[in-house]
Amino acid sequence: MALRRMLGFSDGELMRSDAKPCSRLMRHTAGIFTVGGGLGFWILCRLHYGPRITVPRSLRWAACGAISMSTTTALLVRLFSPECEPQNIAAYDQKK
Repeated sequence: MALRRMLGFSDGELMRSDAKPCSRLMRHTAGIFTVGGGLGFWILCRLHYGPRITVPRSLRWAACGAISMSTTTALLVRLFSPECEPQNIAAYDQKK
């Protein structure tokens, strides 16, 4: 459930019919931040270890960055996006 209602940001209305469903918005956001998190953590690994870098170590850092960034952003989208409020999920994400 979105935190928007508890924080007072929600007016409880339905989104427009052309809005992206919550599940698609979460999937797209997580996909983008998977790539960005992997690249970002790979750069941090290169900066941290310098010449002592190994391929398994850099791949491990990139994988951890990709997983952590994608799950974090998907959670934040789920909590704060108006498309993910309960009435909008019921209207647009449920199969008819």
